[in-house]
Amino acid sequence: MEKLKFFVITDTHYFKNSLGAFGEEYEKFMRYEQKCFAETESINKALFEYLGNSKEADIILIAGDLSFNGEKESHLAFIEELKKLREKGKKIYVITAGHDFEDNCFAFDETGRISPEGTKREELYGLYYEFGFKQAIACDRKHLSYVAQLGEGVRLLALNNDGDCGDFQTYDEEQISWIKEQTAKAKKDGQMLIAMNHYPLLPGQPIFSIVPTCVQKNGGEITTMLADEGVHLVFTGHMHNQSVNLKVTPRGNKIYDVCTGSVIACPSVMRLVTVEDKSKVDIKTIPCPDFQWDTKGKSCKQYLSDLFDSMILNLLEDMKERPEAVLRKINGGANEKLYPFIKGAGKLLNKITVGNTAVLLHAKCDKSLKKVLLKNYISELVRGVFEGNQSFCEGTPKGDVLLKALDRLDFILKRIHIKTIDGEEADIKELIKNSAGNYGLDDYNVTLYLE
Repeated sequence: MEKLKFFVITDTHYFKNSLGAFGEEYEKFMRYEQKCFAETESINKALFEYLGNSKEADIILIAGDLSFNGEKESHLAFIEELKKLREKGKKIYVITAGHDFEDNCFAFDETGRISPEGTKREELYGLYYEFGFKQAIACDRKHLSYVAQLGEGVRLLALNNDGDCGDFQTYDEEQISWIKEQTAKAKKDGQMLIAMNHYPLLPGQPIFSIVPTCVQKNGGEITTMLADEGVHLVFTGHMHNQSVNLKVTPRGNKIYDVCTGSVIACPSVMRLVTVEDKSKVDIKTIPCPDFQWDTKGKSCKQYLSDLFDSMILNLLEDMKERPEAVLRKINGGANEKLYPFIKGAGKLLNKITVGNTAVLLHAKCDKSLKKVLLKNYISELVRGVFEGNQSFCEGTPKGDVLLKALDRLDFILKRIHIKTIDGEEADIKELIKNSAGNYGLDDYNVTLYLE
């Protein structure tokens, strides 16, 4: 087989700006958002111009959530951008996902929230036929999945499992049977088979292992099946999280889940993948290019970083006066009995420093952190979980104070009984430690050995 290069992007969330993204209700909506809305058209156009002019690779994989929320006009405008890429000689392979079909998609204008025309799931095959399905050597139309020949000796298994709009459906028996047929054909034909699936199959960060919506349902069973069937590499998205994770099955087979951050949210990156041979793949991360927007004098990177931080800081700020809005955002219901506790916690979190917190917990704190507000420390920590290569590691001032605090709180954490998505008892302390700091594979640039 020959060396093969391709780009991977995901979660483009393209929104046709003319549909409406302004007004008082829009500003309220964006108060708790970490991804762009009005800016997405500009971001995608800048990215596609970069990809169209790139000499690095002519193949582009797009791993789902193509539109913001399924608006028909957004899809049609996005497809026009894909056609421009194709005119420049690029080969494009997409899968769709949950944000690509909606009955209740929305936009905003001066009157408030409005409802543009949505897209039905059954329309997606026709809309994106020319960008994967047309080139397919095998197609499972019911599940919007296909196999395509990317290059000599390399096939793409493009998977979709959104089913009947149910929440995080897994592959049904019919789809699993089809997948196994394709893996068997690939083996028979001497082909390397790599996969693309919108939802992560392995938790992007350890803390995500206790949140069902962060990982595809039955991900443990699916990764074992794929790895044992000969699929050792899958590209995913959905979480807007940058991570690379490895699993080894009981039979000794590897599978890497390479999750790439959304292009319209921090960290706003793309992957350049080089398949050296069947057992060696090189992953390089490239920042998305600057885009045309009024970023208030900030760099585009800082603009997106600040947007992420504002989501965290606004939630903490609103705990003081708007506990009902905070509960609504985190799907906590409308339990008014919780309001006083939320308000009290909010007042404390917005004024206490890392140094004060360390004193309360009898934990040593580096002098460089003593005057840092705890809310700023928290927002940076959470952002790092999504950016990847998390820096709150043991041996650093920020990591050490966290680990000392966890030691002090361990007697409480051990009394919190939470199961992981695989049904195992979660060690909260270890999950936080290994999510705040990266002690594993490089999430940006890494060489993967598949066998």
